[in-house]
Amino acid sequence: MISVHSQNVRPIRDSVGFSWYPNEMDSLISYLNSTQPEVFDNNNYNLIAGISPHDDYLYAARIYYPLYKKIRTKEVVIFGVTHGTVRKAMNDPKDILIFEGYEYWKGTYGNVKVSELRDLIKEKLNKKYFIVSNRAQNIEHSIEALIPFLQYYNRNIKITPIMVTSMPFERMDEITDSLSLIIYKYINQNKLVPGKDIFFLFSTDANHYGDDFNNSPYGTDTEAHRKAVSRDKEIADNCLTGPIDKSKIKRLSDDLGNNSNKKGITPLWCGRYPVPFGLMTTNKILKLLGKDGLNGKLFNYSDTYTEGVIPIKGTHLGLTAPFSLKHWVGFLSAGYYLK
Repeated sequence: MISVHSQNVRPIRDSVGFSWYPNEMDSLISYLNSTQPEVFDNNNYNLIAGISPHDDYLYAARIYYPLYKKIRTKEVVIFGVTHGTVRKAMNDPKDILIFEGYEYWKGTYGNVKVSELRDLIKEKLNKKYFIVSNRAQNIEHSIEALIPFLQYYNRNIKITPIMVTSMPFERMDEITDSLSLIIYKYINQNKLVPGKDIFFLFSTDANHYGDDFNNSPYGTDTEAHRKAVSRDKEIADNCLTGPIDKSKIKRLSDDLGNNSNKKGITPLWCGRYPVPFGLMTTNKILKLLGKDGLNGKLFNYSDTYTEGVIPIKGTHLGLTAPFSLKHWVGFLSAGYYLK
């Protein structure tokens, strides 16, 4: 394990939902290897980006799994959520990105180094587009949730953590113009290959449904659950799969409620900002590299009510929230490769 002063290491936020013990993470992956079918059997696809859940592993590990077993890059840029707990503590920042100042993050198999790309972005990006707050990142869990899976497959992974706050589509377009150029130059100068050396990861859970979330437009019975799940899958099929271009990203942003004039029932996805922001950033980087845009494949979708709890005993893993028809959360994983 890397030995550094504790002030330089971002501490663990959620010690219950995610796996921070090497033997337990090994056991979890072994269980998934033996129980989960291959959902993307063409190994010729070079994944460049992906969508990951960040819910408890006992609920969502089956959904994480097919994506992470395909990621083998040296470093990953992670676009995370700014959840309500952070917004409340930070006076609800909007229209910006949030970075931190740590040198390492706590990981399952040792400390995880933060890429030099983060500091380059902080140096080059217009200061009106971001703030730096260790406090905000310490409260947020949507990025740390991804680290145990990333580190299992690459013990020397480096990360660039980026929290995305609420912002309209036009602001996303403005910031991603600048951000993509900075990352493109970093990739070009270091002779990195997207998918081989660097990966882009977008963190989100899907609909948060039920009375506890003040979100039950269909009711709270089994038919309501079916309808709400169908709405999630409709958005995934229409906006997250196949060729990804600006119009499809705009539709995703609208369908997730980032357009107040959009009609219809809007599911409560916590990644309503980082997913379109991340897709837009990645597509612009690829364009600068002279490549075609992304093409998406949905790996898996489920929810806490349907999944229940993975039958793994004798670990530190636990649940941070209940599941029922009156309280459930959807989640999905998807992978992106060149058109």
